[in-house]
Amino acid sequence: MLHHKVNIQDYRINPSNRLNNLYNILISYLITNMKILMSAYSCEPGMGSEPGVGWNIAQEAAKYHEVWVLTRPDESQNIIKAELERNPNPNLHFVYFTLPFWQDSRRWGYSGGMQLHYYLWQIQAYFVARRLHKKIGFDLSHHVTFVKYSNPCLLSLLPIPLVWGPVGGGESAPLSFWYDFSLNGKMYEIARSFVRYLGEQDPLVRLTAKRSAVVRATTKDTAQRLYKLGVNHVQILPESGLSEEDIALLAQYEVPKEAPVRFISIGRLFHWKGFYLGLRAFAQANLPNTEYWIVGQGPESDRLQALAADLGITQKVKFWGKLPRYKALNLLKESHVLVHPSLHDSGGWVCMEAMAAGRPVICLDLGGPAVQVTDETGFKIPVDEPYQVVRDLATAMIHLVKDSELRVNMGQAGRKLVSENHSWPVIGKRLNKLYLEVGSRKVSENGVVSQVF
Repeated sequence: MLHHKVNIQDYRINPSNRLNNLYNILISYLITNMKILMSAYSCEPGMGSEPGVGWNIAQEAAKYHEVWVLTRPDESQNIIKAELERNPNPNLHFVYFTLPFWQDSRRWGYSGGMQLHYYLWQIQAYFVARRLHKKIGFDLSHHVTFVKYSNPCLLSLLPIPLVWGPVGGGESAPLSFWYDFSLNGKMYEIARSFVRYLGEQDPLVRLTAKRSAVVRATTKDTAQRLYKLGVNHVQILPESGLSEEDIALLAQYEVPKEAPVRFISIGRLFHWKGFYLGLRAFAQANLPNTEYWIVGQGPESDRLQALAADLGITQKVKFWGKLPRYKALNLLKESHVLVHPSLHDSGGWVCMEAMAAGRPVICLDLGGPAVQVTDETGFKIPVDEPYQVVRDLATAMIHLVKDSELRVNMGQAGRKLVSENHSWPVIGKRLNKLYLEVGSRKVSENGVVSQVF
């Protein structure tokens, strides 16, 4: 740890509180520049989603402490090494390992085989971490990715505090919405619920929950499930953030002044993304001089295009397919409002990007978007029944088309919200504060300060 000069004058400023002052000075001295062990199964610079969470949290933590990151070589080792050669960070160290009998986890895709690989990798991570801890002597550990509460993190078995999260996945599509899902969609929801149930029964998951010093959940639904697993303290906060460069770029996006008013949805075309609800609402609103753009591809593509035809709005709806991020953001620049009616989304990066770009967001009051979006930056639609959601989505669309001043005010509020709360540097400062709190708790519990007195 770094040694700080203790200022005796600070100790004498308030004699009535001098013991508390000295206590705080000593605590700060003992926990500054901690050694952090981080678990980031998915970690890659320049990416969004899981890899972006892993990389950016590690980067921010390393601004304040010395960080060792456990991750896989098959996904990003060469990319990480190249990035660190361009931008060296002496506080950031990577430890690469994977299952000796299963070298490439990517070939099985995100589901199925990769999830099994992830579980076994977590077990392997404990033995790697235990050897490292004996050599280095970490002050605390932090699990970052996958962002999934129903799998264990065996770093909890180390004799140091664990910060677990961000973790999500406790969200479910309300049953009344299943009627509109395809057979494959229904089977997906059943399988997802069953796998999550098995995870909650896993004694290693319950052990992780009980031994975590703090758990960071991405949604209220996940927090409720974590409390049932025996967690003592849960923070609810978004999983994602934006770089200062992205925020500066998006802040330059001027809102188009000419008609038509464009709604846009961006994401993979899965049933649970709820884009069919957006199309129905757009048709119900029946607004002149408006368009609806949908960016992305997935198994629901044909069904969504057929739905647009059935609703008689084909001429006003454009499907752009899958685009690189910069092209998708260019389309956001040409749009006025983001529509993100996801039924169970732990994250929702696009909502943050839209707010940073000064665009109001219409989302459901569910999952990650409900944590990010406020009443000042958009409309969060209550979720009871499909017909009610479609009606309320349509009402929100009507308000935003007819009231250009409302669009501007919500857009400005969104920019302010993101710049003040959701940049990675701001997230890093909050994370450092959490580390210091957990570290001071550890120092107090170990009796180090009382020994000094």
